[in-house]
Amino acid sequence: MPYISKLQIMSLIKWTPSIFEAFEDMDKVFEGMQPTINKISDFSPAIDMYEEKDSMIVETQLAGIDPENVEISIENDILTIKGESEKKSEVEEKDYYRKEIRRGSFYRCIQLPTHVQGDKAEAEAHDGVLKITIPKSAETKKKTIIIKAKTKKK
Repeated sequence: MPYISKLQIMSLIKWTPSIFEAFEDMDKVFEGMQPTINKISDFSPAIDMYEEKDSMIVETQLAGIDPENVEISIENDILTIKGESEKKSEVEEKDYYRKEIRRGSFYRCIQLPTHVQGDKAEAEAHDGVLKITIPKSAETKKKTIIIKAKTKKK
């Protein structure tokens, strides 16, 4: 039997599985995809999405971005927001203590949870928040189909 010192025994920590462990593994998978996503854009804006009686509302903060530099499209119930924030001149001598403000292009696709009328969508920017209002499509009525049975002739 190998010799184990007291220091080795004291450094052991009991492993306790977490109920969130599966989600942590999933996060690691998505983090592995991050470089691919970053090739498409410099950042992806966060969104709030909620439903009103007759429409879907999507809001995103685009502070400091000219609304004319933002393109919004809807196709097959997928909302796409893309654009570019202006890159301002930076200090040449890399004397930053922190550099967290993201600048450059951005791109975000969102699958909408219901069918919408994309051609009737409206967008407005106010105080750095972009608000997109998309009317929902009229619900399709359920149709019952009757099966016609044919009998074989003998």
